[in-house]
Amino acid sequence: MAAYHYRLEPQALIDTFLKHPPEGFTARLSQNGTPWFSTRFDLLTTLNKSDLDKIRRWPGFRFWRRLLRWPACFVGTTVSEYAPQPAQVEGRDFLRGARGLAPSCALTIIKDLPCDSPLLSAADNHAARQLFEQAQQQGFISVAGQALAYVPIHFDSIDEYLARLSHSRRRNLRRKLRSREALRVEIVNTGDPRLRDAGWRQTLYDYYLAVYAQSEIHFDKLSAGFFDALLQDADSGGRLFCYWHGDRLVGFNLCYLHNNNLIDKYIGFDYALALRFNLYFVSWFVNLEYALEQGLRYYVAGWTDPEVKAQLGASFTLTRHLVWVRNPLLRLLFRRLSHRFESDSEVILQEGSA
Repeated sequence: MAAYHYRLEPQALIDTFLKHPPEGFTARLSQNGTPWFSTRFDLLTTLNKSDLDKIRRWPGFRFWRRLLRWPACFVGTTVSEYAPQPAQVEGRDFLRGARGLAPSCALTIIKDLPCDSPLLSAADNHAARQLFEQAQQQGFISVAGQALAYVPIHFDSIDEYLARLSHSRRRNLRRKLRSREALRVEIVNTGDPRLRDAGWRQTLYDYYLAVYAQSEIHFDKLSAGFFDALLQDADSGGRLFCYWHGDRLVGFNLCYLHNNNLIDKYIGFDYALALRFNLYFVSWFVNLEYALEQGLRYYVAGWTDPEVKAQLGASFTLTRHLVWVRNPLLRLLFRRLSHRFESDSEVILQEGSA
């Protein structure tokens, strides 16, 4: 098994990503063991909302937007919380290697590096700080990335957890959580014989696609083959939380038990039922209960929906991307505009002051 800095999840997720990359991606492993992928990247994907709304009003936007889709190389994966850096590779060599991975790509992005993450060891955080310093020396541009939500399991009951929230949020959540009485929660380990049923796996994948379709950001559309491999892997520590109303599957949540943490990865909904039963909120507290019962350290809740997760009591640790722009003139322009691609950090600052 490869030894990586910054890896929170089982190696199986990275291996499966390389075998079954998302639609439109080409995924590879470099000679030094670094996972990476290439795709055409829409430069507006992570632009902050106010600037994006302005650009959408420019004349002819729907015709010339395609010019903003550039060939890009990403160092890391979309299934790991942080970009895995091989532990045996020095930071300067890692950065030089990243710049040389895909000479035909206009951009090379080392995605989702930790910023003093409480989820990682002191050695990993030290390695990340060194990498940032070395990257600036080599001309990389540092851009604030997504906010990774997490909950320390420093409470003895859900009531104690709720007591930390404001009165209005606590009252609203208790009202939503009444929906749980109508649901049956089933936890299935990945690799369970029932998951050999191709029909059930297809249902789960269809539920994932329903969530993907309504997402504001469409970047990595994971394949049915990817899910098939994960669901049938008995050694990865996967836990499939299934929510039933009678004999109807309302939704699911695929998490991983790894290194004494519960890592939340994928959800799928029957949206009409999921909204009726407030499944997003119910599943949050089911996951917290499970982490508490198992004596875990953290519930790691992922990158999406930072506003909602902040209201649910999550803490956040920010990430950064290191961007290499191959063209020197475009590199200078991007350096001046890079702050406009830092929407998650704005959200967390706003929530923190609310």
